[in-house]
Amino acid sequence: MNIRLHANATTTPRTRKQIQDSTLPVTVLASELGITTDTVRRWKGRTDTEDRSHTPHHLQTTLSPEQEAIAVELRQTFLLPLDDLLVVMREFVNPDVSRSGLDRCLRRHGVSRLRDLIPQPEGEKKPIKTFKDYEPSYVHVDYKYLPQMPNESSRRYLFVAIDRASRWVSLSKISSSLK
Repeated sequence: MNIRLHANATTTPRTRKQIQDSTLPVTVLASELGITTDTVRRWKGRTDTEDRSHTPHHLQTTLSPEQEAIAVELRQTFLLPLDDLLVVMREFVNPDVSRSGLDRCLRRHGVSRLRDLIPQPEGEKKPIKTFKDYEPSYVHVDYKYLPQMPNESSRRYLFVAIDRASRWVSLSKISSSLK
């Protein structure tokens, strides 16, 4: 297990080994090392010096183990994104499942990254695409309808202009009365 120690850590793997090998009484060892007697007893009772997981042994989840297995199988078989999988799970398996709970379930089972589940053909890498080079003055214009707000009398549009050569972007909101 990879241990990340912080500057104020009171017990390190070396200190823990020293506790386990020591024949001094618990109280003497605790005062000598500046730790509690409970900490000394904990490390004397263990055979290793590694930290244990802080994850509870029994997780409080809305999904039963069978439902978790169904979610994992659906993810692996149909390669559903999290939001689509959530809709399926709520509709057919458990209506109380939350998005975050389903995400934690997928992480526990190692299927949270959809990209890792999609098989890649061996020896064949996708080419890295770059933007096509354009001559200056080529401008791409896009427009989107903006939702009409309660305090507005007419619909508005968002115009986006992108100069393909320099990558400069210009935005403008225009009301529908202009034609």
